[in-house]
Amino acid sequence: MAFDTYVKLPGSERKPMRGATKSGVLNPKEPVQVTVVLRERPPRGKQASADDLVASGGRVSRDQYAARYGADPKDVKAVAAFARAHRLKVGQVSLPSRTLTLTGTSTAFAKAFQVQMEKYQYKGGSYRGRTGSVNIPSELSGIIVGVHGLDNRPHVQPHFRIAANASAAVAAASTSYTALQVAQAYNFPTGVNGKGQTIAIIELGGGYKSADLKTYFKSLKISPAPSVSAVSVDGAKNKPTGDTNGPDTEVMLDIEVAGAVAPGAKIVVYFAPNTDAGFLDAINKAAMDKTHKPSVISISWGGPESGWTAQSLQNYNTALQSAAAVGVTVCVACGDNGSTDGSTDGSDQVDFPASSPYSLACGGTSLDISGGAIGSEVVWNDLPNDGATGGGVSATFPLPSWQANAKVPKSANPGGIKGRGVPDVAGDADPQTGYQVQADGSKFVVGGTSAVAPLWAGLVALLNQKAGKPGGYLNPNLYQSVALATGTFHDITSGNNGDYKAGPGWDACSGWGSPNGAGILQSLSPSKKSKA
Repeated sequence: MAFDTYVKLPGSERKPMRGATKSGVLNPKEPVQVTVVLRERPPRGKQASADDLVASGGRVSRDQYAARYGADPKDVKAVAAFARAHRLKVGQVSLPSRTLTLTGTSTAFAKAFQVQMEKYQYKGGSYRGRTGSVNIPSELSGIIVGVHGLDNRPHVQPHFRIAANASAAVAAASTSYTALQVAQAYNFPTGVNGKGQTIAIIELGGGYKSADLKTYFKSLKISPAPSVSAVSVDGAKNKPTGDTNGPDTEVMLDIEVAGAVAPGAKIVVYFAPNTDAGFLDAINKAAMDKTHKPSVISISWGGPESGWTAQSLQNYNTALQSAAAVGVTVCVACGDNGSTDGSTDGSDQVDFPASSPYSLACGGTSLDISGGAIGSEVVWNDLPNDGATGGGVSATFPLPSWQANAKVPKSANPGGIKGRGVPDVAGDADPQTGYQVQADGSKFVVGGTSAVAPLWAGLVALLNQKAGKPGGYLNPNLYQSVALATGTFHDITSGNNGDYKAGPGWDACSGWGSPNGAGILQSLSPSKKSKA
């Protein structure tokens, strides 16, 4: 192949990060690592596409997924030839994830993909950036569907909140709870502990200290403590910063909540760089990991849909779909900035990847526990100081068929788009009724929808253990059966997150509401289904 004629890669257009300015010429020899995403292997014979497989409720093993839907080795060979022609090295190739890693200098990548990369400065740091489109050889058009990593700006934010007026001492917070108390109030199934399950947690910075985990679980009288291990993605590692205002708190919150709820499950933390490429690679790694075999993934990071390129939205969505295809449930926090999701242009936004139809989007409530049970519960909204649950209507993903009868409203934005409604479910997230955590040697109280994703991941692990198999892609069954059964959810009917109000049934603040774990288990049981 000559690779002389180039075309634009659809959806790859980039703008400078808001508030960033050019700060100089990039070192021509700066090392760069890029993840290239390839098309799905064309179906053979009467084989269903991955779309059709998931839509029909089917699932396959990870090996079967690679064989049926992974990258075609011929496509890999073609891209490898292009890379060598431009002095780029081919690193890891993942057929099931349809990705391959390329490494080389900034100059080589600029020439290979016909982009101009420059240094940018913003408040708090700097990054290597590009503007405009990525360009690919016409021979590879349709084969390459994504190029991630040329730009390494900070990509998303963690969704935890420390109360604005909170003391560092747990004792000072009269309405804080342990994860066990929250699980009890939500009637999580008893007699199971998640044994035989693996909970994957994706983190884009920070780390955990074993001493903190030991202290935390000992304080809850959980013995033995959950098994926690780390997986490195794209060179990132478990690396605590020592700053409780940074990503360490996110990491510890996720591990401690999931571990308290399902102490018998193995917890595997996938550490990746907070970049477009890093986040995507972490999702793919967790979904297709044949060593640890997660049955549920917890993600507490994200950002407004408008901050993503179209190729990223599509490639991440496909990665989440692959998780659904192999029977993995993905629980995702839906943001802590109300219906705008922190957007500064006055529009409402939903958070991605929570807005993917393959995510179980987790919204937030303010919970009062009385006598071990729910005393009262409303939509979490403490703006402007302590945040509010995300939620609303996607401008990217159309209304899924399984959500057709949920009475999802039109978007509050001009034009009134009717798209995927967020969230699906909810749980305690208000930092004023938050979770007691241990991080960097300190005990304090944390909230945010970041806590709800691992809470639900822990619940899913319990449900999976009880069922003897992974629940997998829960959304269709959730909307068409589980949520319609009596006693599966505590319906949140009071409060708002800005432009969306709570009400009976599903709403764009709290989804179906907070869980009655035992009720959900009963609705999923074979005996229940046989009577239907």
